[in-house]
Amino acid sequence: MTRLAATVAAHPWIGVCVVGLGTMVVPFDSSVNVAFPHIVRAFGLPIPAIQWVVISYTLTYAALTLVFGRVGDMIGHRSVFLAGCACSTIAFVLCSAAPAYSWLLGARVLQGVGAALTLSCGPAIATSLYPEAQRARILGYYTMAFGLGAVIGPIVAGQMIGHFGWQAVFWFRAPVAAAAFVAAYGLPADRGKPQERFDALGALLLVSAIGAMLTTLNQLREPGLACAVAAAVTACTAVLFARRQLRIAQPILDLRYFRDPDFALVNAAHTALNVAGFSIMLLVPFYLDRLGGLSVPVGGMVLASSPLGIVLSAPLAGRLATRLPPRFLALIGAAAMAIAQVAIGLAGDPPHIPILCLSMFVQGFGLGLFQVAYFDIATATIPRENRGVAGSLVMVTRTIGVVTGATVLMLIFQTLRAAAVARGVPDTAAFLVGFQTAFHIAAALPVLVVLAALVRGWGRRPG
Repeated sequence: MTRLAATVAAHPWIGVCVVGLGTMVVPFDSSVNVAFPHIVRAFGLPIPAIQWVVISYTLTYAALTLVFGRVGDMIGHRSVFLAGCACSTIAFVLCSAAPAYSWLLGARVLQGVGAALTLSCGPAIATSLYPEAQRARILGYYTMAFGLGAVIGPIVAGQMIGHFGWQAVFWFRAPVAAAAFVAAYGLPADRGKPQERFDALGALLLVSAIGAMLTTLNQLREPGLACAVAAAVTACTAVLFARRQLRIAQPILDLRYFRDPDFALVNAAHTALNVAGFSIMLLVPFYLDRLGGLSVPVGGMVLASSPLGIVLSAPLAGRLATRLPPRFLALIGAAAMAIAQVAIGLAGDPPHIPILCLSMFVQGFGLGLFQVAYFDIATATIPRENRGVAGSLVMVTRTIGVVTGATVLMLIFQTLRAAAVARGVPDTAAFLVGFQTAFHIAAALPVLVVLAALVRGWGRRPG
């Protein structure tokens, strides 16, 4: 491994590729969505039960990412990244070999642990390989790797499921994670801050707050006692976590950074833009299925337009961030998203596929610009020795936005569609009412972000 370490030291871009390889197995999870019908048939499940494949995984890594970011800052980022690659490799094998649905869910929890370990320290390792002046450029490449995984996942799944079954969406990632594990030994070891104390109670409160919040969102479709209890637990644990973080010397997340209005705004904006951004993966598949008349592979290529925008914009954003203020770049990204969301919401019957693809590409392009700018702001605001927490914060706000979008936008779509049907509107027209209105409501979020950013002065011409 000494020769490998020397190679990485001489050519740090190889280290960035290693981090990207380990990171890509997480957005590859978009391939699992393609396998949902096959998993339902394989285990004889009612269709609603498939939601637990998503919940068990997403809830786990969303709740643990910030905690593992703090652990990485203390014991070393490479150690946590290695653990994540190993855990992911084992989890993929167990998922593909699951003899029963309960075993699959348990393996998905383990996969969530692996994702949290990997994502929490990936950005910190990648940026440590280069001087600080090149931080934004490296974060652009990191974001590109994430987008590339989202593009490749469904395409690979569409080809493999027909030949190898639903298990393929899991086992094809095992050798990728294993290769990243082996290669990661060549990454430079960092000692961290072992002398600092880990806030176990704060970590427990944070995990409880995020877990309860995601449970509350999941219960919104059928609100009742469980939803109310989860909401109450969310509020109580969040307040207790905030109070504790403000009192102790070595917190999981130093909340004093949020006293800066711009830093607070960019975090809230990233969550809001991911709520809006997930509308494509959530609703456009139904639109294409009902009105598009496309084959499954072609439909998958159409859906790839949005993550393709991220892939192409992320490295560009990394270079622009050295010339433009990151807040100005974030404003441009949010504005592009707002325009694209409105355009997608105008899609009608019959669909104009080229215009739809272009709109989705612009939406992804804008989101990529914003994410790189946000990465740059977060890693510049939070001290370098706490970069695991900084990178984790970006991932957590993204995940919360995606889960919120999946719940709230689907609820809006279903409610408006049902109301239109009740008024006697034909089924296809009722579908379009729900689809278009949900997208226009989603478009309001980037519009609000743009307005708030302009008020804060993010649109000032770079001097």
